[in-house]
Amino acid sequence: MSLTYKIAVLAGDGIGPEVMAEAIDLLQKCAELDRFQVDLNESLVGGAAIDATGKALPKETLANCEASDAILFSSVGGPKWERLPPGEQPERAALLPLRKHFHLFANLRPALCLPELSAASPLRPDLVQGGFEILCIRELTGGLYFGQPKGTRVEHGETIAIDTMVYRKSEVERIAHLAFQIARTRKRKLVSVDKANVLENSLLWRAVLKEIAAVYPAVELTHLLVDNAAMQFIRAPKTFDVVVTENLFGDILSDELAMLTGSIGMLPSASLGTGQHGFYRFGLYEPSGGSAPDIAGQGIANPIAQILSVAMMLRYSFELEETAARIESAVRKTIAKGLRTKDIWSVGTKLVSTKEMGDEINGKLLTRNNCKMEGEEKSKKVAKEKRSVKKSKTVALPAKEIPAAPVAEKPATRKTTGSGTAKRPAGSSKAKEPSYEQVQLRAYFIGERRKSLGIPGDETSDWVQAELELKAELAAK
Repeated sequence: MSLTYKIAVLAGDGIGPEVMAEAIDLLQKCAELDRFQVDLNESLVGGAAIDATGKALPKETLANCEASDAILFSSVGGPKWERLPPGEQPERAALLPLRKHFHLFANLRPALCLPELSAASPLRPDLVQGGFEILCIRELTGGLYFGQPKGTRVEHGETIAIDTMVYRKSEVERIAHLAFQIARTRKRKLVSVDKANVLENSLLWRAVLKEIAAVYPAVELTHLLVDNAAMQFIRAPKTFDVVVTENLFGDILSDELAMLTGSIGMLPSASLGTGQHGFYRFGLYEPSGGSAPDIAGQGIANPIAQILSVAMMLRYSFELEETAARIESAVRKTIAKGLRTKDIWSVGTKLVSTKEMGDEINGKLLTRNNCKMEGEEKSKKVAKEKRSVKKSKTVALPAKEIPAAPVAEKPATRKTTGSGTAKRPAGSSKAKEPSYEQVQLRAYFIGERRKSLGIPGDETSDWVQAELELKAELAAK
């Protein structure tokens, strides 16, 4: 029995409908290949909604989002609506209310610089050679932006403006737990950014991060002051993996990181909520860039950020890690082939349209069977090496080099596999040894993930890691 994921689709303004169309085509292809269902419900938002209903976030749109498991958002705004009062403009009247209504407390922004696009980075070539990927996790609902009192008034004949920076321990704890949980699925390195040498808020922030770190001993925690972090991102971007920080610092640093990659058109984002809709973590997924009204309707927009937003949605809301990894792999293969939209084009590469880029990525998606066929010869070699490894002394894999695949923590009566099919209830009997095909498939995705993160390793270590993970999962059942 396949599961159905209900998704609110808000294409918005400018290039939004164009890039969303490519993302939806790819999502539907994934659903077909991996045998899950998607219930897609489109609604107006932003300037398009203002034109049709007078409101940037109509009640019907909000109701659609409330009834959904996740929101796939594109972009809103443009010169047409800039003359409206600030509180009625698309960005403030649509996106911010959605974040507030659904208690979206964590903003995840990957800064991805693929090796083939490293020349677009403003940094020296030696600093970005081979590319890099940094995930910035920003607390989204506390801090200076929302603290009270706030306002402007006149005192003793002089105008003063007041903003108040407030954080509660519980707010820091929830973002810290999320950051550690994500970091342990990657390189197991987490950098916390604060200003503990000046701010009381940051003293609390740092103390809570240290406290939470004890729950995640496999993750290495480092603290950086925000001014130092801003410099180190430029000096040595490849030394970072996951960064967590408060609202104001995250707002600034995530834009700095985006600029270091050279193209914001490649960068997705996710805003995750405090709870779940049923079995799923609720989130809003969108490109990091804007609506780009100057190129809207020309068919030249880069759809990759929207497509990678789909991958983030499948990973963080629906725990379809393998499907998300295949989307990311398809994007990497398309870029490696030399296809470029106008924003990332360079001499020697092939200029393509929005649709051509989407079609190429779609065509490079691999089913599980395709993965098996692609890696069959390679896996036979790995299996032979694995048998020789078994005969020799067992060597533990370095914990910080090979990230474990994320394991869904769901109620025992209903769990979800990477393909979206329902698992057996707790108590069902199952062999404690994974099959050859299971190990082969898991090893393939461990290898893909390892390569995307730039982690050293080989096919033999991927295979052994896959076997260890699967045995642990089967034993836990």
